Amino acid sequence: MSRLSPSRILAVLQKEFIQLLRDRLTYAMMLGIPIIQLLLFGYAINSDPKRLPTAVLVQDQGKFSRSVVGALERSEYFSIDHVARTPAEMDELIERGAIQFAITIPGDFTRRVVRQDQPQILVEADASDPAATGPAVSALAAIPSEALKHDLEGAIAPNSGSRQPFEVVVQRRYNPEGITSYNIVPGLLGIVLTMTLVMMTALGVTREFERGTMETLLATPLRPLEVMIGKLTPYVMVGIIQATVIITVARLLFGVPMAGGWGALILGLFLFIIGSLALGFLVSTLARNQLQAMQMSVFYFLPSILLSGFLFPFRGMPDWAQWLGSILPVTHMLRVVRGAMLKGVGIAEALPSLGALALFVLIVAGIAVKQYRTTLD
Repeated sequence: MSRLSPSRILAVLQKEFIQLLRDRLTYAMMLGIPIIQLLLFGYAINSDPKRLPTAVLVQDQGKFSRSVVGALERSEYFSIDHVARTPAEMDELIERGAIQFAITIPGDFTRRVVRQDQPQILVEADASDPAATGPAVSALAAIPSEALKHDLEGAIAPNSGSRQPFEVVVQRRYNPEGITSYNIVPGLLGIVLTMTLVMMTALGVTREFERGTMETLLATPLRPLEVMIGKLTPYVMVGIIQATVIITVARLLFGVPMAGGWGALILGLFLFIIGSLALGFLVSTLARNQLQAMQMSVFYFLPSILLSGFLFPFRGMPDWAQWLGSILPVTHMLRVVRGAMLKGVGIAEALPSLGALALFVLIVAGIAVKQYRTTLD
């Protein structure tokens, strides 16, 4: 057996470096994915969300009520973004996800505080995501002792060892037991469809380019849109089957409630499936081979998990991360499916998210068709 030759090893090493530099996409993925992970986990992910959007319904205009609202804002967990006029307005805001908390201060609050008659304020929390509301609900325990400590003086000052000046009653809506699976399992509907449909479509079309079977289609008078519709239709059926299986398992095995909202759920699923397939088709027109198609799919899949609110509270992220997350269709799909299954949200309430999904379909499908026409040339 001949001895190892350093010159031959060096020649192979040089060849591999040259090949690596020529494959710019792989090189970019090797550097880009770790950097994106570091930035997202370091700056965007936050398991202790603060400044959560809150609405208040103040039926008592005394200074004690103002002190309570001020104490809530000073806690840094609540951001008073809405001042409601009626309980119905509060219900509408929390149902469509515009607020995380709805706080009601009753009309007899001041009188009962002065009389030490065990007054209460009601805090309704959108507990569909227990991780988003948990720390804020824990912070409510300190509000009664902090809110009125400068107001209760003289004759109305509480005695040492007496009860708190008022009580905070917390009502967790949509998921009162705080069951994590009620939030995670419906979210899997968007994540699984993203992972499978984008990657399957990208790999399937790219495989035809590698094998040369795409040349047959290129030689026909088929239009790009006709090719895309014909190729994506079977995958639409795959997506529908996957969605049906996930919803059935979520209901039967995990007991996830189905509060209604079938119209919004079905429309959202249809738009999301079409959008994911169009994105996979676009990836296939950009990738040179199946490896690149898979790498580009992963590059899209990673932010979809971290910035959509699937694993980490969406409102706990900084503003720039929420802005990026709002661009991703997965974010809007999660809002639709969780709203439909846990809250019974209909099409009217889910219209902002449905509109975002429809816009994504139009933009991505248009770019995919244009890019495919470029490959025909």
